[in-house]
Amino acid sequence: MTTILIVDDDKNILNLVSIHLSEQGYHVLKAKDGIEALEILHEENCHLAVVDVMMPFMDGYELTKEIRRQYNIPVILLTAKSQIDDKEQGFKAGTDDYLVKPFEPKELEFRIKALLRLYYNEHDEFTIRIGETTINKRTYEVKAGDRTILLPLKEFELLYFLMSHPMQAFTREHLIEQIWGFDYEGDDRTVDVHIKRLRKRFSTWTDDFQIKTVRGVGYLLEAKRT
Repeated sequence: MTTILIVDDDKNILNLVSIHLSEQGYHVLKAKDGIEALEILHEENCHLAVVDVMMPFMDGYELTKEIRRQYNIPVILLTAKSQIDDKEQGFKAGTDDYLVKPFEPKELEFRIKALLRLYYNEHDEFTIRIGETTINKRTYEVKAGDRTILLPLKEFELLYFLMSHPMQAFTREHLIEQIWGFDYEGDDRTVDVHIKRLRKRFSTWTDDFQIKTVRGVGYLLEAKRT
């Protein structure tokens, strides 16, 4: 299911947009400011963000810049301002579209659909396929046969990295750097826990690949031979 993040300090806007998009089949997450939005993005796989410009703590321009820096998802800015300078500032921040308040929820829906079509093409460089299993970095979905799976973010990123380098062994330290970053303060058992979860999930869903332990080194993903 496509997840849309709505960020606005106006509860009426949050509720109006959330109800409308939920009725259209979207999974909607709500944040009242930029700080809360970044916390949600860190924990959830969001496919698009709708961001208000005027918010406390972090305005929509700064939030858009931060989203651009960390995530590859489309952003629509909502604002009461219609001056060309404000629009220019929004596009410089990295927004994909710009909608002036007041707006019709239906118009927002049309713009969301257009951006989702533009961003999420299953047959692009962000999709990796092994057998009947595909993993898509744009939609953050894994498809195993007829099953569509939404993994926790770090499990997804770990699986995507391993599927990008089949039959290549990586140390736990290397995987920590790639997935959690150089400044990660935990220990390498985190990798073991996530590998265990991935093995448990996919052992019953597909035999297209196996994540194997390489003694004295770490892990590799072995693709099934056809």
